[in-house]
Amino acid sequence: MQRLRKRADFLRAAKGAKQVSPGFVLQARRRDEDEPAVRVGFTASRKIGRAVRRNRARRRLKEIARLALAPRARPGHDYVLIARQATAEMPFAALLADVERALGQVHNRLDRRPSGSTNGEAAAISKAP
Repeated sequence: MQRLRKRADFLRAAKGAKQVSPGFVLQARRRDEDEPAVRVGFTASRKIGRAVRRNRARRRLKEIARLALAPRARPGHDYVLIARQATAEMPFAALLADVERALGQVHNRLDRRPSGSTNGEAAAISKAP
């Protein structure tokens, strides 16, 4: 797995499929590039709390990505895990279960969407005669 580091990559992932759970938000998108690598990004805003709390939330998200996301991630996809208030306190087993469920739901949404389309483009395509 590679890390997402550029803001443009995070913004593109935000236009893809999204699943909200109590401990985090998972965003995913299928890349049009031929590169088969899986890329993952992590975000914890100041809404989470001060630096110590944000860093704890981010560390937990990284470990979840290593344990649960890496084996189930699809090549050629970008994933972004966004911390929420409960990320730092939730039991770790509950976070793992949530990411497995969220990943399945995100993949289902991506499978239904035409390749390379965003939310608005998919609706426009389906309405075309």
